[in-house]
Amino acid sequence: MFFREGHNCWRVGQAGKVAFLVDGRNYFEAVAAACEKATRAIFIVGWDLDSRICLRRGNAKDAGETLGEFLDRLARETPGLHIYLLEWDFAMLYSLERETLPILSLGWKTHERVHFELDDNHPVGASHHQKIVVIDDRVAFVGGFDLASCRWDTSEHAPDHPDRRDNGDGYGPFHDVQMMVDGEAAKNLGELARRRWEAATGDTVPLVPATDHDPWPEEVAPDLENTSVATLRTQPDHDNWPEKREIETFYLEAIDRAQKWIYIENQYLTAHVIGSALEKVLRKEKGPEVLLVLPRNCSGWLEEGTMGLLRQHLVGNLRRVDREGRLKLCYPHRIDLGSNIINVHSKVLIVDDSILRIGSSNLSNRSMGFDTECDLALAAGNDETISKSIASFRNRLLAEHLGTDPQALAESIGENGSLLRAVENLNRNERSLRDLPVNDDDALSGTLSESELFDPERPIEMNRLLRYLGIGEERERELSRKSTVKHKAWIFAGVLGAALVMALLWRWSPLNEWLDIEHLLAAADYVRQSHLAALLVLAIFVLGSCLMFPVTLLILATALTYGPVLGFVLALAGSLLGGIASYGLGHLLGRDVVRRLAGRNLNRLSRKLARRGWLAIAIVRVLPIAPYTIVNMVAGSTHISARDFLIGTAIGMGPGIMAIMIFEGGFEKVVRDPGWGGVIILFMTLLAAGSILIFGKTWLTKKDDDEG
Repeated sequence: MFFREGHNCWRVGQAGKVAFLVDGRNYFEAVAAACEKATRAIFIVGWDLDSRICLRRGNAKDAGETLGEFLDRLARETPGLHIYLLEWDFAMLYSLERETLPILSLGWKTHERVHFELDDNHPVGASHHQKIVVIDDRVAFVGGFDLASCRWDTSEHAPDHPDRRDNGDGYGPFHDVQMMVDGEAAKNLGELARRRWEAATGDTVPLVPATDHDPWPEEVAPDLENTSVATLRTQPDHDNWPEKREIETFYLEAIDRAQKWIYIENQYLTAHVIGSALEKVLRKEKGPEVLLVLPRNCSGWLEEGTMGLLRQHLVGNLRRVDREGRLKLCYPHRIDLGSNIINVHSKVLIVDDSILRIGSSNLSNRSMGFDTECDLALAAGNDETISKSIASFRNRLLAEHLGTDPQALAESIGENGSLLRAVENLNRNERSLRDLPVNDDDALSGTLSESELFDPERPIEMNRLLRYLGIGEERERELSRKSTVKHKAWIFAGVLGAALVMALLWRWSPLNEWLDIEHLLAAADYVRQSHLAALLVLAIFVLGSCLMFPVTLLILATALTYGPVLGFVLALAGSLLGGIASYGLGHLLGRDVVRRLAGRNLNRLSRKLARRGWLAIAIVRVLPIAPYTIVNMVAGSTHISARDFLIGTAIGMGPGIMAIMIFEGGFEKVVRDPGWGGVIILFMTLLAAGSILIFGKTWLTKKDDDEG
């Protein structure tokens, strides 16, 4: 058995069906069809997500529906379906290439059961690079595709396909591969996605109960049935998560086993351990042929000036050791593309007809040990069916690049007994595989001396990175000190302490005199005459919320100042603005700081609030268990989305604010004009206010019970 769990793979699970999805149209349509069959949970874990792309295009059903609209529709149409979206908290370096504020489009505009989070739980300079979709723990996808812009294309890779446009802009041909599995293999990927979600958010998502429901789309024909599929990982040593280099180990052992040929498609070629392994097999007498399909050049000036130069170095070494002509490094080409290229983004390794790997990992040092990665792999062993399927898939990929038929390629390989000669014989069409150009460049010497900064294999030590960036030791120590959780904790404690001091001052100092009714009425009359009064009231709510001033008193003061109608509008708006301000303060300080200081009960509350969404927030507002500001900061620092926070706050506080407004009318009548008439009015308003509070509490509690 080639696979060994804990060594060159994480898990091996049985899959009833396996499909190889080549290029964007096939993958996007398959994932859309599978998601539409989801009943309980969808996980989309990726390096990039874009709510504006369309999964279906042209004349397809629901063509033009954006990803954000699609996910929102699924959540609305399927009661109980939760959708979890986890995107790398990307560096500013990529901000111009991505959707600017995905937290608004995917975390605000969509249904409350669409949960969007950014994953920042990785070493400095690393990225979350896994590309996983899991539906109900029954069907899963893994490969090189993100559900992002500039990925969709057909296998023809035509120069100007009308549907190859995202966000109003066209882009060049794009080639990638995804693998689709079901059964135990999909369940394993569901567990992996949950682990990543918990690492990023601190929240645990329950497993989907076993059912007979099958979300595999009828239109996707499996390439294999009833086979074992291995899941491989790269995981850096970070935040109590141990390092895992299963992908690197798999690559090295698979390459070492090669006897006839090695076929690789990859976005990069910079990993020195992979380069050394390929050099080793090329030095063997009568060793395997090696065929690598890469992009002609890297995307953009930055990658070309870093990863591109590192690739040149590795390619030069491979060509120098190829004494028997068993190596071909090439890129796919179409005559009618002109200066454009086919962007090879796939990550495929096929060894002989016996081993296949598809996943997110590039042939880069980062993918071997620095970024989080996930791959799937098959090993034929003595199973002829699996072996034929692997060979068929390889021929399908090569036939696409050569503009020929997979059967013609298979026959040529059989006749020549050589993969490279078969490619040479068929490499005369409008579509072809051209030799990769490599230019000697003096910049290589300087680049390679700092190669670990461009393509690091392990997390970079902060001190070394700061020195490289030219930051002095004194500044280095200062930045290191300020970045610690301990320092953030002191900041949080200071803010909290100041808020508590202000609360005590309002309660016990002469400031308390400001709260008597005469002062409030006089202040109300004065504020009403100001042209900027409304803006001043909102600003006071924001400041008061951050300083832990009782929000109920602010609402009462607003009622006294503006009366029941305008007072209600300003009080609700002020409460929301003040709430989001202290929510933002908690978010700024971070979940690690607030989680450690807020205590176990509030942390447990934050997880429950996140799972229940706006409804739980509303109930907490009706039945407060902690000061308004503290709940806001806990919500902002942990699991609750801004949208659920605002909706729940508005619904939960609405009845209370309305009750105060109704009560205020009668109360002010009694204060300004005492008498039996005023007392009766006050009594009636108290009944009305109490009825509104009881109705609001009862409605929210019943809705909570109905949802279990």
